Amino acid sequence: MINFILFGSFFVLLFLNVPICVSLGMSSVFAMLYSGDKIVSIVPTNVYNGMAKFLLLAIPFFVLSGNIMAKAGISTRLVQFIDDCIGHRRGGIAIVCVVVACFFGAISGSGPATVAALGIILIPAMINRGGFSASFSSAMMATASSIAIVIPPSIAFVVYASITGVSVGDMFMGGILPGIMMGLALVIIIMIEVRKKGLPASREKASWGERWKSFRTAFWGFLMPVIILGGIYGGIFTPTEAAAVSVVYGLVVGLFIYREVKIKDLYELLVDSGKTTGGIMLIIGAATLFSYICTVHGISKAAQGLLLTVASNKYIFLIIINVIFLIAGCFVDANSAMYIFIPIMYPVAQQLGIDLVHFGVIATVNLAIGQVTPPVGVNLFVAIGVSEKLKDVKDKTRVTIETISKAVWPMIIACVIALLIVTYIPFFSTVFLKGA
Repeated sequence: MINFILFGSFFVLLFLNVPICVSLGMSSVFAMLYSGDKIVSIVPTNVYNGMAKFLLLAIPFFVLSGNIMAKAGISTRLVQFIDDCIGHRRGGIAIVCVVVACFFGAISGSGPATVAALGIILIPAMINRGGFSASFSSAMMATASSIAIVIPPSIAFVVYASITGVSVGDMFMGGILPGIMMGLALVIIIMIEVRKKGLPASREKASWGERWKSFRTAFWGFLMPVIILGGIYGGIFTPTEAAAVSVVYGLVVGLFIYREVKIKDLYELLVDSGKTTGGIMLIIGAATLFSYICTVHGISKAAQGLLLTVASNKYIFLIIINVIFLIAGCFVDANSAMYIFIPIMYPVAQQLGIDLVHFGVIATVNLAIGQVTPPVGVNLFVAIGVSEKLKDVKDKTRVTIETISKAVWPMIIACVIALLIVTYIPFFSTVFLKGA
């Protein structure tokens, strides 16, 4: 009965459009009331323990550094350089969208933030210059931005590492090739669309002088992920220290090199970062409480036993977890799904001999795809919001959840194919690990 109360109330609240952190917390409270648990002591203890992990200190720093670099105008500079390199090809501006989203994702670590920062530049460019429809352009921006939680540094990887104890540095390195593969899958979709619509090249080939000039201005943005990953994997600093270093680096670039961040902007940046971090931490605290109820009342153990019974070998298990995570991604965000499912699944993965870094990458790629799967694909709604603000675009068709959902399906299929390759060929997520 407690299973029905816990999960039933959670899904009812979710379908009533109650925020995910409230849905997780309230369903846990309902289950505790039914079982007679002492709410006064259990709720604050578990919520605090879920958030009070040293490793999670990396999250506010990564959020802040991403906001600083976005304010510093790095998105415009990245777009200009990549456009100078490949914008002259057929469908070039859409390919620019994918490549820049990967690079900017390595700075922000957030899919919605990447859509918001780049969409205002690239969606109208894809419509006006590239000749793509408004729905296709918005869907491509949303899907490309989902790679942000796979390309390191990734907040989702930090959350996974905090649950399982896996090295954050290993998780970051494990996400490099899968993120690139998702990008290549989207480029193939662009090429198919270009051939189908007969779209021509939209600009002249840039000279090497123009490319060098735009590279020099974008160089400081490219250097940031190199410093973070190099520092962590080189043993110079921990992931939490790397996040703090990224904030200092972002301030130096924004204040003194690009000079687009002013001292007066810092208050707004801190407030925005605090709001984002607060939302993430509330989800983590509520999800920790939800996970606690599952553990104490034997739900997790029963689910693990069921998984071991159904999954006679690791290949069947991997199919099952892909299905579960893809469905979960349609309704809940990546951080919530991590706390709900990972504590149940990763012990089973260990018993079946699956590398935990590989398992974490599979889960994260699934949840990245979930950011663009209806009905709750958060990136889709951000892209719709951006498209509604656009003016002077050739395609005046209003982008709605129906039109963008129709346009995004080929991209989802391409990303699922990349996911299956990553799932069944561990090489792509373990090749850069020490001792691999």
